[in-house]
Amino acid sequence: MGTINERKRKDGTSAYLAQIVIKRDGKIVHRDNRTFDRRQAAAAWLEKRETELAKPGALEQIKAGDPTLDKVIDRYIEESEKEIGKTKAQVLRAIKEFPIAKMHCSQIGRAEIVEFAQEKLATGVEPQTVGNYLSHLGAIFSIARPAWKYPLVPQGMADAWIVLKKLGTVRKSRERDQRPTIEQLEALMAHFGDRQARRSTAIPMQKIVIFALFSTRRQEQIVRIRWDDLDIPGKRILVRDMKNPGEKTGNDVWCDLPQEGLDVALSMPRLADEIFPYTTDAIGAAFTRACQLLGFSSSDGPAAMNLRFHDLRHEGISRLFEMGQSIPHVAAVSGHRSWQSLKRYTHLRQVGDKYAAWSWVAHAAQPIADLEITRKGTLPRRRRSQRAFAADGNT
Repeated sequence: MGTINERKRKDGTSAYLAQIVIKRDGKIVHRDNRTFDRRQAAAAWLEKRETELAKPGALEQIKAGDPTLDKVIDRYIEESEKEIGKTKAQVLRAIKEFPIAKMHCSQIGRAEIVEFAQEKLATGVEPQTVGNYLSHLGAIFSIARPAWKYPLVPQGMADAWIVLKKLGTVRKSRERDQRPTIEQLEALMAHFGDRQARRSTAIPMQKIVIFALFSTRRQEQIVRIRWDDLDIPGKRILVRDMKNPGEKTGNDVWCDLPQEGLDVALSMPRLADEIFPYTTDAIGAAFTRACQLLGFSSSDGPAAMNLRFHDLRHEGISRLFEMGQSIPHVAAVSGHRSWQSLKRYTHLRQVGDKYAAWSWVAHAAQPIADLEITRKGTLPRRRRSQRAFAADGNT
């Protein structure tokens, strides 16, 4: 016989937990529970579920085809042929720490998903973050039944989204329009120059910042670019695994590379197959640390005002529009497929190229061995003339 227990949520509302425990020879062989907002709904489910479990072979079928959510997450990760991104993998691991992960697929419906989302919100994250968690979890809901015949119902996720949007528990991420100023970039370049002077083995962040700004490439794209991906005569690069909704791994796209970005790439020594043989973690940490030291980001300030590495891409794309470049030309550089996607980058501040006479551009294009970097990070003089590069890119 099942039981219904009332309990109070953190927001003061009542939840009704319907539970079924089946014992054989004094041992628990099956436990079933589900949470409802109304006692009547809990009683109706309890009656229906008890009838289902009373059918011959019902328990055996459950054991074979009704695993807990954490087991489904593990199978999804194991069998996914597409590379699961770092953020998605981290989110799925985090979900496994919540009570919903120990529930069987047949136990999870709208109410359980809503409760999970509210529990996540209670940890202090923003509604946008809760929405990201549900989006990644939704991918598992969409394939569990058709791929593995698990009773994980996508409609439950759809209904939960409607409820959570009404409650304000989830929200779309706000589009950033943050662009670094010339003054901020000047300070960053000086900071990285001083760091390079004190430690010659440091990541050449001056080059990476300039390359990111003019190529409009993301961190993860920059570190994947190989020398074989550089088409010098055509002034373009092959961007591997271009980020695109519904398609990431294997989505390789040729993108135009402005001269400033090409010059920086050619100034790099051939130390590995990659032009920039570094990790996104190292680059991101160096940039974030510099912004914090220079006062461009703060844990106490609004997130929208904190400078991020990705803002270099925003600046680079907006610069092209300020120069009067056409939509097709800008898209050929950025890799965007539609004008709708590019609209968010048209926060224009002026007309023309404000970087036309910026000294740091030429500085970043100098071979590393040819630089004498001062302790204060000011522009160094050339120690010797830059080498001429062969047409095929060999140094």
